[in-house]
Amino acid sequence: MTAPSVPYFRRDLARVHHLGFAAHAGACAPGILQLLDPVRRHNGLVVEIGCGSGLLTRALVDAGHRVVATDASPAMLELAERWAGGAEEMRQLTLPDDMLPPADAIVGVGHALNYLPDAEAIDRALTAIARALRPGGVLALDICDLAWGEARRDAPNLGLVDDEWAIVSRFSTPTPDRFVRDMTTFVALEDGSWRRDDERHENVLIDTASIPELLAPLGVDVHVRSSFGAEVLPVGLRTLVGGRSA
Repeated sequence: MTAPSVPYFRRDLARVHHLGFAAHAGACAPGILQLLDPVRRHNGLVVEIGCGSGLLTRALVDAGHRVVATDASPAMLELAERWAGGAEEMRQLTLPDDMLPPADAIVGVGHALNYLPDAEAIDRALTAIARALRPGGVLALDICDLAWGEARRDAPNLGLVDDEWAIVSRFSTPTPDRFVRDMTTFVALEDGSWRRDDERHENVLIDTASIPELLAPLGVDVHVRSSFGAEVLPVGLRTLVGGRSA
């Protein structure tokens, strides 16, 4: 079987994710907005990585930020254009090789960096992010630690059903640094039938404690935290909060 040209978040899963999994972005938004208040007051540019369907993007725009929202998935960007049309730009971008624009803040939720193929690619992406931060720039990202896989080693399958969609997820941890989700989606069509699609997502897990040392030589001081603000995140999900000195 030939691998799809867009391996993650094709049309149907993008829609299901937008409709059924908005809670994480909503929970993270207040803490991120508080971190970005100095950026907003100076009319700085916020670059969002892994914007998905625009859930955080919309919160940023509604708060008065200038935003360039990026994602690797064309289907997600199509949804984001409809949901968060006030962004300055929606751009298809895949780290670590696509260039980030210079930014006064770089943010992201949904552990986008864990979708890269290996730990080296994650390090390269983090390095690119650090280099794109302007003096005084703010960094606020979430990322899965090795503890994410440890906590889900025996996770049961998950099924969710709505009037217009359904999803079945099967989880596995083939190695300590890999977390795999095999997802089957069903989306209702206008003629009353349902369309099925299958996606396999392989997330690379890393020791997040090593990230501050990676970014320090680039002039970015970052702290590994358990949240952006007052929200409670899933076990094993860390936040990277910090920035470049002015």
